[in-house]
Amino acid sequence: MGIGADGLPGLAESARAELDRCDVLFGSRRQLDLVPDGRATKVPWPSPLLPALDGLLHEHDGRRIGVLASGDPLLSGIGTTLVRRLGADRVRVLPTVSSATLARARLGWSAEETEVLSAVARDPHRVLRAIAASRRVLVLSSDATTPGLVAAILTDAGYGPSALTVLEELGSPVERRLDGTARDWAHTDVAPLNVLAVESAGRTPPPLLAGLADDEFDHDGQLTKRDVRASSLARLAPAPGELLWDVGAGAGSIAIEWSRTHPANRAIAVESHPERAARIGRNAQRLGVPDLRVVTAKAPGALAELTRPDAVFVGGGVSVPGVLTACWAALRAGGRLVANGVTLDAEQALARAYAEYGGELTRMSVEHAAPLGGLTGWTPARTVTQWSVSKQ
Repeated sequence: MGIGADGLPGLAESARAELDRCDVLFGSRRQLDLVPDGRATKVPWPSPLLPALDGLLHEHDGRRIGVLASGDPLLSGIGTTLVRRLGADRVRVLPTVSSATLARARLGWSAEETEVLSAVARDPHRVLRAIAASRRVLVLSSDATTPGLVAAILTDAGYGPSALTVLEELGSPVERRLDGTARDWAHTDVAPLNVLAVESAGRTPPPLLAGLADDEFDHDGQLTKRDVRASSLARLAPAPGELLWDVGAGAGSIAIEWSRTHPANRAIAVESHPERAARIGRNAQRLGVPDLRVVTAKAPGALAELTRPDAVFVGGGVSVPGVLTACWAALRAGGRLVANGVTLDAEQALARAYAEYGGELTRMSVEHAAPLGGLTGWTPARTVTQWSVSKQ
């Protein structure tokens, strides 16, 4: 059941009646304090919650359980977790007006032009991807420190002039608004219960379409270059919620761009060099996908314990015995595999894989105009052999 910051006065009579029928109520201490003592046993959520959730539900099995949530329980809330754990047929969701809806109402922002993300137990660097999708972003804050953290992140990334608005205790009698810019943010007395609104300004955000400029990534030369990267991602065909393995990830550009295409996308970057692995993490954070997982180990051995992927990209180690075979074996039915190589050894490995599994084998030669004496000539990059295939 969703409740507002004003507690029971904001609930319909039917919702109050549902509360009265509960044997036990779960919720935060703040939420439980909004409900007068009655027949229901009040159980505050432990911290951390998720590891204890199954035990709590089992402990109260057979009782009518009510769960209190803020606003809409299915908007980055506990409702989504319960439906996934128990099934929609065992969970009844009674939402009220969400904090995101109240924030948009206060600001006059429409739903279709506003990106909403949660910073609750999540890295706030995710805002950097969100502002590439929409100039207007609502951040559901974790606590009083979130606005200051986001202000610093935006300023460091070149969005210092962005307008920030903190909306505290939305829907309560003590609701308050604080305004400023990311660069000059000076509010330190922020209430823990708040929503942060961002209207981005400053640099133009890098696009979400495949093929970011190479200089968007910190790298040591081990980078899938822009034109080849765009081709690779087109064949990997990312879809919302899918998992990618980026094997021999280098600077992590494929995994990062895969993750940027949709907020539900997931990626694991496998890189054996510790310095490059650390660089992947920094690149992912700076481009707004800090949840990207980096595994510092060698393939194929590193692949055995990973979650099965929906797509695999092999950018390094193509000619290492067992890498392509292990990737193909792990790939889910309907999944896509793309592997690139520039050496004769890699080309031979890709040709053998093409002969065994089918798919498409392509050679790509890219040339860029550059000064040649006092004139302009073409400078060729290394020719790339690309194997792409879908698993039936």
